[in-house]
Amino acid sequence: MKSWISFLLPDDEYKEKKMLYFYAEGAIILFLSLIVMMICNNFFNLEAETVLLAAIAIFLFYVTGRYMIAGIEYTDIATKHAYKKELRNISVRTIGFVVIFLALYLIFVNIPSSLHKWGELLGLLISVSTVCFLSSYISLNRSYKKNKKLL
Repeated sequence: MKSWISFLLPDDEYKEKKMLYFYAEGAIILFLSLIVMMICNNFFNLEAETVLLAAIAIFLFYVTGRYMIAGIEYTDIATKHAYKKELRNISVRTIGFVVIFLALYLIFVNIPSSLHKWGELLGLLISVSTVCFLSSYISLNRSYKKNKKLL
């Protein structure tokens, strides 16, 4: 069945079904969190921007976390050789992201003028690249273990 949300779903039928579950679960958690925030707004003064940002973050973190932990991203990784090769690809992608981001930042934003600004830039790069690498690594590891059991 095709709908306007089809562009967000993978072509694989199993992955598509799982992703629909994740989106539905995320929507229910989003709904419940908005109700909780609405109740909390009676006791605390919550700004609309804060509530909206928190709601979006809750939904995105839930769906991303479920997808990562489900182990459905790397369906073709079942051997140790394929695992190591994909781990190398993840490392290269992460390093490539760091290099490209740093280059674009220096070209379009500005070259940091102080040691403090360099520290902020490097802290941002290290934290984002660590999250990116760890999320891919966890997903790869879970997929590998799941696929190995199926063989």
